[in-house]
Amino acid sequence: MGNPLYKPYFYGFLCQFLIVLLVESRFCLAKHTPANFVFGDSLVDAGNNNYILSLSKADFVPNGIDFGEPTGRYTNGRTIVDIIGQEIGLGGYTPPYFAPTTAGVTILQGVNYASGGGGILNYTGKIFGGRINLDAQMDNFANTRQEIMTRIGDAAAKKLLKNALFSVTIGSNDFINNYLTPCVSKVEQQLVSPESFVGAMISRYRIQLMRLYSMGARKIVVANVGPIGCIPFQREINPSAGDGCVVFPNQVAQIFNSQLRGLVKELGANLLGSTFIYADVYRIVDDIIQNYSSYGFENANSACCHVGGRYGGLIPCGPTSKVCEDRSKYVFWDAYHPTDAANFIIAMRLIDGDFADIWPLNIRHLMGSPPLD
Repeated sequence: MGNPLYKPYFYGFLCQFLIVLLVESRFCLAKHTPANFVFGDSLVDAGNNNYILSLSKADFVPNGIDFGEPTGRYTNGRTIVDIIGQEIGLGGYTPPYFAPTTAGVTILQGVNYASGGGGILNYTGKIFGGRINLDAQMDNFANTRQEIMTRIGDAAAKKLLKNALFSVTIGSNDFINNYLTPCVSKVEQQLVSPESFVGAMISRYRIQLMRLYSMGARKIVVANVGPIGCIPFQREINPSAGDGCVVFPNQVAQIFNSQLRGLVKELGANLLGSTFIYADVYRIVDDIIQNYSSYGFENANSACCHVGGRYGGLIPCGPTSKVCEDRSKYVFWDAYHPTDAANFIIAMRLIDGDFADIWPLNIRHLMGSPPLD
């Protein structure tokens, strides 16, 4: 049976061995699983706004009703980037930058910097108070990059970032909570044309994406702005549109998207070793809305989580909201954001879609290419 006096020492050694093994296995996983770095707004926020003083939050029920609990995601379940990470093996859900547990070897698998209410322009979303706009998200990534270099060395960090997936999903708030904000939008539009406003966005976005490249990113997926004139909020505040989508918001989104495609093509051609991908989320979501029944949906214009209004788009989703019985039958979770079911379709078309959905490569082909040295 052995000397019982040695048992405490044996179990202590075994415990230490298992801890080391766990840490080393996580480090190996981080080395062999491409990291996933996420930038954007509430469409892909995984909980960063939980940690800042802001009116834009989703860390309460019924958000996350199909995720298991509210996490700060602005939907009933997973975001688009959650699903992409699961489907192509990027090591599970990418943690929010501000979470206390996003530290140590965890950051080697990627970090989510997205923030509800955030935009390309720094004054976008000021109605929410706190929000992390794209410039600040880049600053936060710079901090992570330095931590990675300190942990594994410059050469290994450079290789990790070269082979990581970077995605940027932002721009909607620059319209919805800036240029198109009710009460002030008419004055803004008289002073600044849509073309001029979009020009300012693209000019700033070029600087931001080039900065991301300068910090080591090489595989960069840039999502365009979806058909914002079709969200329940826009339908609600523009009753003259009838049962259709609101035309003007969609027009300005398309002006932006056209210039964004040119920017992505320009950067991909001029920045050595880079692969910039243009994700046509507008086309995908518009197709889902126009042909919703063929995708298994029963409602493509109203919020599943709602309080009042014709489309449930006037009051944000919250504890007093009613929730539709079958979330899988709704395209929209709340006044602004898709359901898990819609996010799944969007994500899969970005992963495996053709040139019309995502150009010049889909995400599976992008991440399946040979590793960069």
